[in-house]
Amino acid sequence: MKAILMTATGNPDVLKPSNITEPEITHASEVKVRIHAAGVNPIDTKLRRNGLFYNNALPAVLGCDGAGRVIATGDAVSRFKVGDKVWFCHGGLGLEQGNYAEFNVLDERWISLMPASLSYSQAAAAPLVCITASGALFDRGGLQAGQTVLIHGGAGGVGHVAIQLAKIMGARVITTVGNAQKAAFVQSLGADESIIYPEQDFAEAVKDLTHGKGVDLVLDTVGAEVFKTSIAITAHFGRIVTLLDPGELCLKEARMRNLLIGFELMLTPMLRNLPEARDKQVEILKRCAKWVDNDLLKIELSHVMALDDAALAHQQIETGHTSGKIVLSI
Repeated sequence: MKAILMTATGNPDVLKPSNITEPEITHASEVKVRIHAAGVNPIDTKLRRNGLFYNNALPAVLGCDGAGRVIATGDAVSRFKVGDKVWFCHGGLGLEQGNYAEFNVLDERWISLMPASLSYSQAAAAPLVCITASGALFDRGGLQAGQTVLIHGGAGGVGHVAIQLAKIMGARVITTVGNAQKAAFVQSLGADESIIYPEQDFAEAVKDLTHGKGVDLVLDTVGAEVFKTSIAITAHFGRIVTLLDPGELCLKEARMRNLLIGFELMLTPMLRNLPEARDKQVEILKRCAKWVDNDLLKIELSHVMALDDAALAHQQIETGHTSGKIVLSI
């Protein structure tokens, strides 16, 4: 089958179009999926640049997110049938095959029926960011109706989904963006206020918008400096959740404010083989599918590229200026 192989650690040119052995069902609980689209996520570029999670894993097929059609099932499969359209977040970390390929085989526990209203490309863009946003806002962040959340990088992959999930919950959403075009985009998703951070100090803006109280929850999708600055604008007894390593920090003010600090890495259940946690992630996909089909959640595509353009997709995502998601159509 056709696939994109990561042949070494390095720049995007280590991603090579190749022909590899097509995977086949080996366990009764597995399904075989014809992949029609694969999402491209920042984790893919970090693994390509810094190395996979497992030793001696190269060459490897990257890509955690996939959407496609079931073409075969094992004898014990009960949840799916041939022809079902599915989406999932599975593989691509170096142990199991990822989704920059024409076919994949995985256990039926880790897939879900994709929203009926989405194309394969839209569906492939969504699983990782839906699971990440939901986990960060609700499981780690404890966000409730009536609270105020600050979402950094609201026009990005996780950010644009997080805005919508927070609004579904009934929260007030403040978000940071890089320019006026992105501000208009996030407002179209339901953001109550957008702060164009190159033009204004986001910390001062948040203080003004919350009358000095600060926000109940901060979702940091950017990194150490943003995390550090956000401590002083989180309300007393509030929470900060980050997707990244905040680095060395002085937490004196966080302690004084009695803040809860959380980390969201949705890959942990795969990396640590935690099946019950993965079951919860599949439940998130089921909920998100209902919201999508009820027109409450939209998935924004920045670019849809051919499988052979995987290296170009990595170059694009590493610019850091993408709104929405990049997808490979297969």
